[in-house]
Amino acid sequence: MKKVLFTLIAASLSIGVFAQDEAAATEKAENAAPASPWKTGGNGSFTFNQISFKNWAAGGKNSVTGTFLFKTFANYKSENATWDNTLDLGYGLTKYKSEDVQKSEDKIQFTSNYGYNAYRHKWYYSVLFDFKTQFANGYKFDGNQIIDTVSKFMNPGYINLSVGMLYKPSDVFSLFISPITGRTTIVSDTIFAPNYGVDRNKHSRFEYGATMKLIVDKKNIVKNVDYFLTATAFSNLADHPEHIDIDAETGFNMHVNDWLTAILKFNILFDDDIKYKESYTYEEDGVEKTGIRERGARVQFKELFGFGLAFHW
Repeated sequence: MKKVLFTLIAASLSIGVFAQDEAAATEKAENAAPASPWKTGGNGSFTFNQISFKNWAAGGKNSVTGTFLFKTFANYKSENATWDNTLDLGYGLTKYKSEDVQKSEDKIQFTSNYGYNAYRHKWYYSVLFDFKTQFANGYKFDGNQIIDTVSKFMNPGYINLSVGMLYKPSDVFSLFISPITGRTTIVSDTIFAPNYGVDRNKHSRFEYGATMKLIVDKKNIVKNVDYFLTATAFSNLADHPEHIDIDAETGFNMHVNDWLTAILKFNILFDDDIKYKESYTYEEDGVEKTGIRERGARVQFKELFGFGLAFHW
């Protein structure tokens, strides 16, 4: 009997203690601050490349390159809405021995995409805003000589505003489709107007068209290697809709550790309004002269590979 009584008392005490612990846990959960619908973060890197030659029989040219990349985001997600905001910056310089310093990277881009749930939290009614320009002057070179200034801050600048549908099944993949897009090309200095499809003596050009934007951001596609892709297509529905402008960036971030990284990325750009120009020589009255002629739009390609310091937050 004593054993039974002792067992009942021990069980009662155990149940009491468990109930107190459960009540305390419930009270703590009720008093805890609700989870924030905002998710913020970002990353940055500084990569450095150097090539040096001395008495190298095969020849070569000394060079030094430094590139700074910075990307930050602030994303909101509630039961029925999603709102992604991204600021992407990049600037790099290259120095070839005795030649002038040249830009190797120059980008300012801000993107904001708001979506409201339309179907199963995968399809959203969406509005997309996109702004893009560069920091500094860009030059066209002929050997060591600057022959033309081709860009600078807000020359050009691009503003896109689109209304459409967003398919976003996860944070890894999103596809935005819009039949209603307004794109404005801005040049603050009219001297650059003809370079970017803007009428002479005008500061801007408006185009109405359709847009499609694809984003893939996959972490650890293999161990310590992240893959990214951002690709945008735009068609001017009012003027040669078959001429589709493409702006794509893809590549890999390879993490050595928390502070060291290697970056490989590719940019592909085609804009039917940007005409390729080339210099040529000709003779006039027995004198050799240099001229510039227009050759039409071409696919533009840029590749960046660097190793350096990285930081995350």
